[in-house]
Amino acid sequence: MNEQIQGLHHITAIAADAQRNFDFYTKVLGLRLVKKTVNFDDPGTYHFYYGNENGTPGTILTFFPWEGIGQGRPGTGMATDIAYSVPANSLDAWKERLTRFNVSFAEPTVRFGESYLSFTDPDGLSISLVAPVKEDTRAPWVSEDITAAMAIRGFHSTTLSLRSTEATAAVLTDIFGYRLLAKEGNRHRYVTDAVNEAGVIDLLELPDGKPGYNAAGTNHHVAFRVSDDTILMKFRDKVLSKGLQITPKIDRDYFFSLYFREPGGVLFEIATDNPGFTVDEPLDQLGAGLRLPKQYEPMRAEIEKVLPILK
Repeated sequence: MNEQIQGLHHITAIAADAQRNFDFYTKVLGLRLVKKTVNFDDPGTYHFYYGNENGTPGTILTFFPWEGIGQGRPGTGMATDIAYSVPANSLDAWKERLTRFNVSFAEPTVRFGESYLSFTDPDGLSISLVAPVKEDTRAPWVSEDITAAMAIRGFHSTTLSLRSTEATAAVLTDIFGYRLLAKEGNRHRYVTDAVNEAGVIDLLELPDGKPGYNAAGTNHHVAFRVSDDTILMKFRDKVLSKGLQITPKIDRDYFFSLYFREPGGVLFEIATDNPGFTVDEPLDQLGAGLRLPKQYEPMRAEIEKVLPILK
């Protein structure tokens, strides 16, 4: 069994409007709503999971859509960009699609030899589509107007903005098993050889950067992937051995988790593959119904009255 960190598991962000968030990620970007549940700490707020058909770790972007929350501010101490992998030569098709949906974008740029198309979601969250040097062979979720020739494969990478990269880099290398691949200016690229996809973390060093503020349009945390909860607890020991504080194991219904704040301020999670998203609904019905953590099931009627109705 692979006892390494296997790249990204999921990334969680904050939105201000559930319907608008759902429309953008399913109808514009063409992702599947894999799970519709609620925030464990605030059952009056949805928790959406978007990904590929199976909800494979490394494809999952999740949101807490707190209705009417104020605007956040990206900055140091947080993840400031989410990059998705798309097929080579698909960026022109994406430019046409984004234009059709009135989504503004920057002209493609090249970073570490790969082409990036960058834009923001309706809350201002920074998203990039990347045509990677190495073909991404993951099976995408496709729809009538987004074919396999352009569909999003899953995460390529995320960017962490930091006042200093040194201590964060040490977590990536000494605990998670990443290595420095290359540098371009103040951007340092770290990769893991444990997986072929979703294995890139960019550290952006901004010595004079302003701290970020978590609210709409910002990332809440970044989750790294392990196979199961036995391996999860081995990583808990590794984190503790470096003098960092970390939570006990937490059951999130679809995976088990640990949380700790790395020295640069970014909230990290380590999450398991087990038990997966089909634990409470079949594959062909993922995301169709509202699933509640068991402690909230007796409150279903009250919760459903509070949650916005998705159209």
